[in-house]
Amino acid sequence: MADTGVNDQVAAEGPHSQLGQCLKAARLARGLTLKQVAEKTGMALSTLSKVENGLMSLTYDKLLQLTSGLKMDIAELFSPAAPRTDAERAVTARRSICRVGQGQIVNTKFYTYTYQCTDLIGKRMVPMLAEVRARTLEEFGPLLRHAGEEYFMVTRGSIAVHTEFYAPEILHEGDGMYIDSTMGHAYLNAGSAESALGICLCTSESPDLFEQLHRIAQAGAEA
Repeated sequence: MADTGVNDQVAAEGPHSQLGQCLKAARLARGLTLKQVAEKTGMALSTLSKVENGLMSLTYDKLLQLTSGLKMDIAELFSPAAPRTDAERAVTARRSICRVGQGQIVNTKFYTYTYQCTDLIGKRMVPMLAEVRARTLEEFGPLLRHAGEEYFMVTRGSIAVHTEFYAPEILHEGDGMYIDSTMGHAYLNAGSAESALGICLCTSESPDLFEQLHRIAQAGAEA
């Protein structure tokens, strides 16, 4: 049963409490949203939000519940995280394999996205295969915009990359382009074949990047 947060509040330490800062640092280091922390610990989302914002502290029992759910040492909640060197960075040991033919497919009339490694949540990088059939911006629809940056490499055929601030560029097999994803962009089939293929890697500090991209793709599928 989810925690209601009742009786958890003790003397709050003010709007910049050490506990709140440490909880937020621990959460971000694990690539989690507050909602995901609530699900892992059974604690109320509102309680966790108040703690992070320095408006509430927690009893010892609730601290144990929190650290147990996140599989962390309780001392981490009382030690402000100093910047870590690469050698000191926590090893997440995350790994995912996506075999040929696997992946989550979003299919529309003019393109198909196959999302890879969808068993990992909170990814800061979203890899996908893109099959591009649209040949004009009218077919493709509005330019795409989302958080972060991305790299696109053509693996078959030719693709025209349209961006908000640059003239279109034609990429052939083996060519790649790195762009700011917040800039409007579109990939169009520029070859003689019915479709062209590419690999797209999107990255962002936002832990819900996959959800953002999936919503955009779903909107295209439903259009």
